[in-house]
Amino acid sequence: MPLSEHEQRLLEQMERALYAEDPKFATSLRSSSMARASRGRAALGVLIVFAGIGCLVTSMAMQATPLGILGFAVMLIGAVLVYTAFLRPRAGAETAEGEQPAPKAKTPSTKTSFMDRVEGRWRKRQGDE
Repeated sequence: MPLSEHEQRLLEQMERALYAEDPKFATSLRSSSMARASRGRAALGVLIVFAGIGCLVTSMAMQATPLGILGFAVMLIGAVLVYTAFLRPRAGAETAEGEQPAPKAKTPSTKTSFMDRVEGRWRKRQGDE
């Protein structure tokens, strides 16, 4: 039974509130189906890489250079498939449901370097003693 327009609006409001309150948690809930698809794509990529290795080994045994080139190309395609399976969607990219992902939490405008933070901690320790 489909939701009424009022129920759909309430659900959207609750989703936006959840994203505003805790974006990490909301993203982890939404990405479970995407994670399954990514794992499946990664597994397929690994199988393709193994098939390419098999072609390469066979080409070495048969001394067939074109088969070796084909095996290398198959390995490369499999590796790219595995790599893309573990990439996170970009901020402007659409999710699997066709919706825009939640905006990221704002970071402070002043960026401090690692050494500045370490020096600040050191000064704080020296002042506490």
